[in-house]
Amino acid sequence: MASVQTLATSVQTIATAHADYAKKAMQDSSEFFAKLTSVKEPAKVMELQTEYVKNAYETFVAEAKKISELYTDFFKQTAKPLEALIAKK
Repeated sequence: MASVQTLATSVQTIATAHADYAKKAMQDSSEFFAKLTSVKEPAKVMELQTEYVKNAYETFVAEAKKISELYTDFFKQTAKPLEALIAKK
């Protein structure tokens, strides 16, 4: 029963991480478009866009790493009961 609770907690943690990333990405893009509408110079537009894309990429890579580690831990926890069964044979 404890392992079921642990797995449920892991799934909830993964879902929360996905939701948090989606929320942050939406906020960042909203802020970017708000800034973009106030810019008048083409050079400043390019600078703003470059900064946004760089930050979005860095955030994506960091969050993808974090979420993949959560999935790795989840699958390790899932495999533990199977390892115990295999070890008994």
